[in-house]
Amino acid sequence: MKDGKVTPLRKAQPCPECGRPSTRDSYPFCSERCRGVDLNRWLSGSYAIPVTEVEDNQDEDFDDRG
Repeated sequence: MKDGKVTPLRKAQPCPECGRPSTRDSYPFCSERCRGVDLNRWLSGSYAIPVTEVEDNQDEDFDDRG
């Protein structure tokens, strides 16, 4: 390397928590603080996939072998 700079492999993305540019050490976050905030949300159950309830009538017709 002539100038001693390292070319990043990927473009810096905005931090999903605060929007600042991400850092290499905390990717995809900008800092350990934002990484910890996100981890806390996962562990406390704030992130959840919504599901729809299945009607009970469908369970009765599932097995018709008699």
